[in-house]
Amino acid sequence: MEALIFSSTEVAELAGHFGALSEKVPLRPIADVAEYEEAVRVLNALLDVGAADETHPLAGLVTALGEFIVDFDDAHYSLPDAMPAEVLRALMDQHGIRQSELPEIGSQGVVSEILNGKRELNARQIRDVSKRFGVSPAVFFPA
Repeated sequence: MEALIFSSTEVAELAGHFGALSEKVPLRPIADVAEYEEAVRVLNALLDVGAADETHPLAGLVTALGEFIVDFDDAHYSLPDAMPAEVLRALMDQHGIRQSELPEIGSQGVVSEILNGKRELNARQIRDVSKRFGVSPAVFFPA
């Protein structure tokens, strides 16, 4: 594999683009709760514009940001590995919510299918349920 060589002009241009992007998106490992909350806010905004779709131009950014969030979660909120349906069921139990009380996911039937493993949560549902329960979207991604 050949080494990639940048000219000083290219490095300056890349640094400028990286700086501009970094002002909007935290592109580094998350150091504290404030950075974590900002990263989750940005991830939710990216999901809102459809960037979870792997054909979206920002899909790679969603993946990278999601990894930073998962790394922080793993280091600071060590939870046993759980399937998304188990996480959803635990949150519903914790908050006393019935299947019919989750319009963020869909009808009672859709919620039932998810809880019974017949259907998976999609990106929009994960975003909306994460906001409702105040948890990171990362908790709905199995390890």
